[in-house]
Amino acid sequence: MDMDQPLIDEILGGRWIDPASSTPAALPFKSVVIAPSLDGREAELVRGLGIGRRLAVVSDSATRAALGRRVERALSGAAAVEPIVLPDRPHADEATVDRIRAAAARADALIAVGSGTINDLCKYASFRDTKPYAVFATAPSMNGYTSLSAAITAHGHKKSLPAHGAAGVFIDLEVLAAAPRHMIQSGLGDSLCRSTAQADWLLSHRLRGTAYSETPFLLLAADEPQLFDRAEGLARGDLAVMELLARVLVLSGFGMCLAGSSAPASQAEHLISHYMDMLHEGAGRRTLGRDPLHGEQVGVATLTVARLQARLVGQDKPPHLKPTPVDEAAIHAHFGESAGDCLKEFRAKALDRAATDRANALLEKNWPAWRQELASKLVAPERLEAALAACGAPCTSGALGWDTATYRTAVLWARRIRNRYTCLDLIDDSVGLDAWLN
Repeated sequence: MDMDQPLIDEILGGRWIDPASSTPAALPFKSVVIAPSLDGREAELVRGLGIGRRLAVVSDSATRAALGRRVERALSGAAAVEPIVLPDRPHADEATVDRIRAAAARADALIAVGSGTINDLCKYASFRDTKPYAVFATAPSMNGYTSLSAAITAHGHKKSLPAHGAAGVFIDLEVLAAAPRHMIQSGLGDSLCRSTAQADWLLSHRLRGTAYSETPFLLLAADEPQLFDRAEGLARGDLAVMELLARVLVLSGFGMCLAGSSAPASQAEHLISHYMDMLHEGAGRRTLGRDPLHGEQVGVATLTVARLQARLVGQDKPPHLKPTPVDEAAIHAHFGESAGDCLKEFRAKALDRAATDRANALLEKNWPAWRQELASKLVAPERLEAALAACGAPCTSGALGWDTATYRTAVLWARRIRNRYTCLDLIDDSVGLDAWLN
């Protein structure tokens, strides 16, 4: 039996009205199924998508053991199945995308069996070849199952590249509950940032005129508080709490689709995480024996950003901005081969004198109302930390194997990697991030 998912079914069925547009929400997914078990239903679920009879089933050594062989066997009775098994811990990079495209050249569609990396690789590879894909989740580790972008590393710079949605997203809760504990904790970490991302996006809307919508956050309003309150159940493999997490991850992806970007779920906290991916890959291996997962990093970074935002909205007087310094030599020295991309992104949001004067005028006029509005979107840092701690997730940079100096540098420099205006920009161009990190 499928779990109770009326909101998901209403959205996919075109019956949910987006309050922002007063029209039915339109998303590209044919089917999203969350169930206690999908064992024995795999062929039926894929057949219902109508995506062809030659299927490349993509997994790595771990996800094939967890679910891939089962999916291969189930589909082989109704389709020509070509298993593509990647090495353990594959990278979501251009080289691996090209490898999948070559191996799946004769396939009508790709079937991803995995979580973040496998899903992103198949999403982007199938997009490049205009083929459909579906995904069987093996862990609730991130919210990308229902997003329209893929995190792919190109020339050392992690980018969020346009892709397409999965025709089907199939989530077996028993499989998710059996996932390595840190992958479950990662999913909670990736879900933690709704409040920080919303506040940053709203700040950018008010100060810089960035497009903004409340719709993505309405989708999460019922489930997020329950998930935080019951996070301890994730550590026990409680399927009811696992369903909450799976639904939050799916609906977060829906929100990004409706917004037309990752903005509702990726702001300052993700910049910090991406910075660590770019410049300090492997930094956690000595402590953890592995790289920290994306959601683990986002969870820790969310706590940092939540504390900065709480301090920001606690200021009675409006911040007073100064023009953004763009030190090309320092950026080249710091980012190396990624410096060109970083400079392009950073310049696009940097404030010159005229833009600074306009922003300061807006802050002087509107700060009392804006700080109250921003505060209404936030969740107390203490509550966020309690949820992470309840399921045993890392709560500090040290728990990820990152030394204090490296993490501090990440927070100070992360604003330079992407044209997304966040609290890191506002604070650094006013009082200075360095002062608030002391």
